[in-house]
Amino acid sequence: MMNTERLTNQDIQRAGVLLKAGEVVAFPTETVYGLGADATHEEAVQKVFVAKGRPADNPLIMTVADAEQLTNFVSVSEAAKALIDAFWPGSLTIILPIKPGQVSMMVTGGLDTAAFRLPDNETTRAIIREAGVPIVGPSANTSGKPSPTTAQHVWHDMQGKIAAIVDDGPTQVGVESTVVDMAADVPTILRPGAVTQQQLEDVLGIHVLDATSTMSVADDVTPKAPGMKYRHYAPDKQVVMFDRLDALALKVSLAPTDVVMAQEETLQRMALPLAQTWSLGTTLENATEQLFAGLRYYDDVAHVKTIYVEKMPPIGLGKAFNNRLGKASGNQEYQG
Repeated sequence: MMNTERLTNQDIQRAGVLLKAGEVVAFPTETVYGLGADATHEEAVQKVFVAKGRPADNPLIMTVADAEQLTNFVSVSEAAKALIDAFWPGSLTIILPIKPGQVSMMVTGGLDTAAFRLPDNETTRAIIREAGVPIVGPSANTSGKPSPTTAQHVWHDMQGKIAAIVDDGPTQVGVESTVVDMAADVPTILRPGAVTQQQLEDVLGIHVLDATSTMSVADDVTPKAPGMKYRHYAPDKQVVMFDRLDALALKVSLAPTDVVMAQEETLQRMALPLAQTWSLGTTLENATEQLFAGLRYYDDVAHVKTIYVEKMPPIGLGKAFNNRLGKASGNQEYQG
């Protein structure tokens, strides 16, 4: 593991050399840690699928060091350029139509589109520049499990499976990027994140569809973006969502093997023992930062059987939080 306290240009060069050699390297972003491999090297990409245990029809996001790296692979419309100018580097993944023969089917899942992101993390952008090619960048966790927001989370899932982990400290956003499909007739959000529907509409000047609450993917259809088809973000323990208004009723029904993840105001009302709680802070930003970390923590606590997690107001970043929570819980909700 390359440690955040000692990251040097030599570490960045080493990571770039490993990627050039077809190895898999975990890298930091502002959202979650990613699992990187040369996106133009099919054997390297295959190693990512093996390390994650990821279904082959689940497409991968290509992570770039700058917008210029897109030109060899995809056609970029004026609308897409406007989003790139407004939100890159940052937590927005853009799906674009690929140029024939330029992107491996292993990356696209056999589709005629590919997803791209430019992360707001200079260390990772420097590593990609060193490698000289875009890298695939799915979250660096076992497929279906909560995404990693620290290098230690990556080590937990990936030790012995990949060549290196670049430790740049905890991530800031804590949930994966917004995914917007710019190859569709109407720009469409396929995964909510820190960049909201309103922000996209403000830049594009047109309506943006939000398909995240209505779209489902059949078993025989390849999803256009990660997180649309398969079970995601789920620990082995049972996860149940609850509404803040039901907090006191939930408190009465809790067993000693139950724990609660909630915002500070809710935890204060419930007045539970500290050992039975995980704080989601006081803001939506705090909540998204802490969601995966809390799920991972309790998944490793032997006596815990059920994790109750407070839903957030369904606006802005709250929609991204609730989307991940819904998938982690299988949409199971406490009925007070």
